[in-house]
Amino acid sequence: MKYVVIIADGGADFPIEQLGGQTPFEAARTPHVDALARAGRIGRAATTPPGWAAGSDVCSMCLLGYDPTVYHTGRAPLEAAALGLELGERDCIFRVNLVTVGEPGTSDGGLMLDHSAGAISNAEARPLVEGLMEHWRLHEPALAADLRLTPGVSYRNILVDVSGNRPGGGARDYGALVTVPPHEIPRRPWIEHIPTARAGSGEPAHLAADILRRLMELARVYLPTHPINAARIAAGKRPANMAWIWGQGGRPRMPSFQEKYGLRGAMTTAVDLLAGIATLIGWDRLDVPGVTSYHDNNYAGQGRATCEALDEYDIVCCHVESPDECAHQGDWKTKTEAMVSIDTHIVGPVVERLRGFGDPEKERGAVGWRLLYLPDHYTLVSTRKHDATPVPFLMAGAWVRSAVERPYSEKAALESDLSVDPGHELMEYFLRGGLR
Repeated sequence: MKYVVIIADGGADFPIEQLGGQTPFEAARTPHVDALARAGRIGRAATTPPGWAAGSDVCSMCLLGYDPTVYHTGRAPLEAAALGLELGERDCIFRVNLVTVGEPGTSDGGLMLDHSAGAISNAEARPLVEGLMEHWRLHEPALAADLRLTPGVSYRNILVDVSGNRPGGGARDYGALVTVPPHEIPRRPWIEHIPTARAGSGEPAHLAADILRRLMELARVYLPTHPINAARIAAGKRPANMAWIWGQGGRPRMPSFQEKYGLRGAMTTAVDLLAGIATLIGWDRLDVPGVTSYHDNNYAGQGRATCEALDEYDIVCCHVESPDECAHQGDWKTKTEAMVSIDTHIVGPVVERLRGFGDPEKERGAVGWRLLYLPDHYTLVSTRKHDATPVPFLMAGAWVRSAVERPYSEKAALESDLSVDPGHELMEYFLRGGLR
């Protein structure tokens, strides 16, 4: 059997007034998804465990078949895995976003304006990150001696505090630290969401929070003065005028997908988070030129790579980030266009390739196939934030039939009697459910 998982990251949404009360899934013209929905099954999966925040780290781990309550140690460690960083057992890993905040004295002063610093490019972000590390070394040499700052993709970077591996101890206590993702506070006062120690925690936790706040304030002083930001402002772009530290955790331990499910896998994605999960579960990353997190993404390239990988792998995951980024910008129009592009350039060619593996219900000796199409979580255009509502999924292929024909949409999923909760059991159902 050949398996494909297509993740339209953050694709689910609530009805949008500008779309006539439809969601982007409903408003987009997606004939290939529609055909799969008529032939397959629609359901919903709870990819956010109770008490957890809806984020791609938790939700993607969940839909790939790994219980976040068991395996999740933080978002940053997953991204560090994608960068190939060698981590110590007692290292603490953080995600560092280059963000845009409102300048004092302006109408937006003190607000979180953009979690991605205007979708800053790799070429612009790298010198900013390298310069920031030098600034930290200059002004906090003792602290910076324990820090390793590594550029990632676009606005995403990884900070590692190695103080836990000092001979004789001396680790900083980040265990009671509370941090907030910057994409969860759009146009809100950022000062109210800087790192803090959990209520009731001791002095070491408060000292650790003070350290991160000091690093962020140093970034707030240094980054606006950089020539790259001056050039961005002159070009009408948003500057990367602050570094936001969050998503901390230690090195995770996860069984490989082959150990857990007996299948060899690969993934195409533009983001280090998903690539990191793939690395940790033993999947290969498919190298696809032109893949980005935005609507300039090489959708056709991802579709071709997914099709070609089926010759070598048992399961291939195609992760597309653009719907999520569009929703974080409040851009309902481009989010809808992203759904069309996914349908045209990925779903259509992939289904055509999968059909070449035959139908074991009708053809003796056929390999057979299954496809799973879903978002990892809702990302709402109205709030520009994630939402933990169970996500709609579409499953089609061998021995997948429904007595009730439904379109693929959030509403249809909520009306379906097929509900997978907890969501990490969806992968087992996808791979094994109903097989003879």
